[in-house]
Amino acid sequence: MKTAITAIKLQRYNRFSMQNIKTDFQRNKHKYLMILPVVLFYIIFCYKPMYGAIIAFKDFSPGLGIMNSPWVGFKYFSDFFTDTNFWRVIKNTFLISFYDILFGFPAPIILALLLNEMRHKTLKGTIQTTLYLPHFISIVVVCGMIKSFVVTDGVVNDIIAFFGEQRISMLQVKSLFRTIYVSTNIWQELGWGSIIYIAALSGIDQEQYEAARIDGANRFQQVLHITIPGIAETIIIMLILRLGQILNVGFEKIILLYNPSVLETSDVISSFVYRKGLQEFNWSFSTAVGLFNSVINFGFLIVANYISKKTTDSGLW
Repeated sequence: MKTAITAIKLQRYNRFSMQNIKTDFQRNKHKYLMILPVVLFYIIFCYKPMYGAIIAFKDFSPGLGIMNSPWVGFKYFSDFFTDTNFWRVIKNTFLISFYDILFGFPAPIILALLLNEMRHKTLKGTIQTTLYLPHFISIVVVCGMIKSFVVTDGVVNDIIAFFGEQRISMLQVKSLFRTIYVSTNIWQELGWGSIIYIAALSGIDQEQYEAARIDGANRFQQVLHITIPGIAETIIIMLILRLGQILNVGFEKIILLYNPSVLETSDVISSFVYRKGLQEFNWSFSTAVGLFNSVINFGFLIVANYISKKTTDSGLW
């Protein structure tokens, strides 16, 4: 008897749920249609390719295909951990990413705070447009500009020579590669990265500023006690997301800038995967390295979110 009643209740619940879904879809069909391309993008380009990660555990041969290639277990992971380049690429990846977070993460926040304090709308718009432009320039063009700036007769060396120092070919000096990479990365992404913080600043209740001014707070005190706390949650979420990509140093810029003389400080995981996978055609090995990279990033994301929830009660979930 109880089983029959439970079955009837479950049937009614399912019918009710389906009716709710149908009603919600009819009411918000335009919203569902808007989100459909995004869902399809992630399914086709992010989730479907995960099937190919199997080759990290196989001796992949294009002639045999993924499923028919023989299993080798963790052989390629072991090969990577014992590779002579392992510690070099791990160290370089962590250092470049660490410097990028240390100097690059606060830069858009500071820019957003400065722009928020500007009252001249025309000047503010001009500065924003100028700083957004580098993001839309092709990475190939950006790297070409960087090379022309730092060569012996480039503009950077002109400034150095003006102060009486010796001209040097900067991209041939291994100790300067990380500085060049991080500083140009900040220049390229500074304006674009500030957009989300400017949007967050626009959501702060303006009455708080009025109350602070009545209480005698100056501009700096308003920024310190109202503006920064108002965007603190956005900053935390963006930092967690950035820490979840700590090993994702893009290979395009590295490949376009590095050379054998600076390989010791410029070779990162992504460039290592590029060489192994596309130049040496060792697909299984490069997939294993890429999978290891993703697992470490995921671990950093989980830990960063856990610490954030414990300390600030803010997080991604």
